[in-house]
Amino acid sequence: MRPVASRPDPVAIAVAPNGGRRTKADHPALPITPDELAHVAAASLDSGAAMIHVHVRDRDGHHLLDAEAYRTVTAAIRASVDERLVVQITSEALGIYRPEQQMRVVLEARPEAVSLALRELLPDQTYEAGFAAFLETLRREKITPQIILYTPEEATYLAMLAGRGLIPFDNVPVLYVLGRYAVGQTSRPADLLPFLAPGTAAASHWMVCAFGNQEAACVTAAALLGGNARVGFENNLFLPDGTPASGSQDLVAATKRSVEACGLTLANADTLRGQWDAA
Repeated sequence: MRPVASRPDPVAIAVAPNGGRRTKADHPALPITPDELAHVAAASLDSGAAMIHVHVRDRDGHHLLDAEAYRTVTAAIRASVDERLVVQITSEALGIYRPEQQMRVVLEARPEAVSLALRELLPDQTYEAGFAAFLETLRREKITPQIILYTPEEATYLAMLAGRGLIPFDNVPVLYVLGRYAVGQTSRPADLLPFLAPGTAAASHWMVCAFGNQEAACVTAAALLGGNARVGFENNLFLPDGTPASGSQDLVAATKRSVEACGLTLANADTLRGQWDAA
């Protein structure tokens, strides 16, 4: 493990308020519409968030990758919080979209930032050249990618791609997912350790998301070890004491309290942008 005794840089909290799977049947406050997402963006900003990670839905509430829908929701969030939050869209497939469709919607939407699941965009080695070309376009267009990694083996694969010159960023930001999407999934802080074990490729700018009511504990452990935090209804509906949260902003606030209780400070959107530029 690569411990960090103290970190000079502040901790960025991202809010992920909806995801592509949950509905209002899971929680009535789960935001679906642009106006609802704009509302939770403002509330999460006030609670300590520096970034919002957004999914959009079709008319039936199903997961959607659509450039116009992303432009609409981004405009609503910007009208609510201006540039005070980084707005990150997802390219997540959910088993519906092919890699070329995922990449196309990102280039059409032209977001500030996007999350990219390595296993979805590189289902096998024949996709490597296309993925490298896509990342080069993102670099030119100043769209910040964040690579989603579900296992330490994926971190090693990403490092290998970088070593072969296929990742046109010096230190691309990554998101470590602690656990997996499954009914009853609960992550624990120890789930982070394999990503930080000796011999596992290190990332300069990394973030963690987790499932269940130990979410705040997981991301606080990450913060103490040099990482950043992503919390929200996408992966968790409960406060650390096990009671239901009223909204994703409550989970941001709980994380803020936990991180600051450890003597760490929080990043704002401009600080996060600067960290990405320096990575």
